[in-house]
Amino acid sequence: MIKKSLFYLIAIGFSFSVCCQNQQEIKYTLEECINIALENNLSLKSAKNSEKSAKINYNQSKADLLPNLNGSYNIGVNNGRSIDPFTNDFINQQLTFSSANLSLNATVFNGFSLLNTLKQQKLNSQASNFEVEQEKQNLILNVTLAYLQVLNSKDLLTLNEERLVVTNNQLKIQKDLYDEGRENPADYTDLLGQKASDETTILSSRIALNNSKLNLRTLLNLKNNIEISTTGLLFSLEKYKLTSEEVFKDALQNLATFKASELRVASAKKGVSVAKAQYMPEISLFGQLNTNYSSAAQTFTEIGTSLVETGDFVTINNQNFQVQTNQTSFQANEISYLDQLDNNLNSVVGVSLRVPIFNGFRAKNNVALEKIQVEESLIALEQTQFEIKNAIQQVHFDMEAAFSRYQSLQKQVMAFEKSFEINKTRFNNGVSNFLAYITSKNNLENSKINLSIAKYDYFLRVKVLEFYGGETFN
Repeated sequence: MIKKSLFYLIAIGFSFSVCCQNQQEIKYTLEECINIALENNLSLKSAKNSEKSAKINYNQSKADLLPNLNGSYNIGVNNGRSIDPFTNDFINQQLTFSSANLSLNATVFNGFSLLNTLKQQKLNSQASNFEVEQEKQNLILNVTLAYLQVLNSKDLLTLNEERLVVTNNQLKIQKDLYDEGRENPADYTDLLGQKASDETTILSSRIALNNSKLNLRTLLNLKNNIEISTTGLLFSLEKYKLTSEEVFKDALQNLATFKASELRVASAKKGVSVAKAQYMPEISLFGQLNTNYSSAAQTFTEIGTSLVETGDFVTINNQNFQVQTNQTSFQANEISYLDQLDNNLNSVVGVSLRVPIFNGFRAKNNVALEKIQVEESLIALEQTQFEIKNAIQQVHFDMEAAFSRYQSLQKQVMAFEKSFEINKTRFNNGVSNFLAYITSKNNLENSKINLSIAKYDYFLRVKVLEFYGGETFN
């Protein structure tokens, strides 16, 4: 039994290990990363919640145009002296009472406050839609840039690992010569120092790669490790053709952030109209249905008559005779609950006019505050345009510089490759010294690293310019 349990534990552990390895080997393309981010990113989810709230506010402003209909009902017991709601007489007894009310109120005119509020909330809802779209655009850009940064870090790590391979190969040759005592011992120890330097550089590259992956994983809101695939990813090294002014013109037409800011300005202006409505009179229609019930309410039914003495008398021929009279007898009957509600039903209709005369300058101050809000929204729009225009100019300048640097570094790599091959041959044949060899080797490897950095610098800035120009890339 114990052996069987151990077998199951080993099998489960092996399956878990294989599962973890498969999970770690999953590679995501750029398109998959973007789709995951659009599904999981927390900032985007928050923006969508704001969009939902704006939509609800807009729907509520439409519903505010409808009349208000309210009903009320109460029932209770009263002890002691009170007024009978059925007869309005004072009574001193326990009384069960109940009443029901249905009221309707409809605003006919209030300075167009409701209509302007409806228009304002519609503009706010549209602005929220564009803000969600802008959040999506920003997220796609950030994921793309983070993805390229991971690729850049991977390429740099590969180049540094290749550098170490070359160093180890040369170190193996130098060790044989060192052991035989045929070369300068300093050459061998210098290569040992170069190897340690290369290993340190690889460690730094791995840290940079891990940080770039962590940044991408944060944008995707994933908990597991992430690997990327370059499947379907094409890099173009052609010169970007648009000028910064052309990119900015496209941005004004395509970026959702500008459209959202313009709608916020229009919404703020509607807010001024809403505030001005406080100066205007308000006209409304109202109507009511009311009824009530009282346990003291009764009806009386005649059941007959009888002669009763009044206590008075008359004297006839010196003889007194009692005075009698006919007295009608009644039977008290309770009125049913439903009958009372029906009998006591009454209705009220009317028109209400409310004219603002003085409200502590509240209306005036509210209008002033809304006008300030308009100014603030205009400033925000102008600030957004200013910042994005400057950003485009800066990125465009950096893009051109990165492209020129990439072209120069291409020539440099080609030159250093030839130089290294010559110095490598000379060094291996004992014609050249170690200093010339290691200098040539470092020049080539550094130029390759700088070329890779320049390539990704150019790609990153092109993607930013494409983003500002309104291009979607997923």
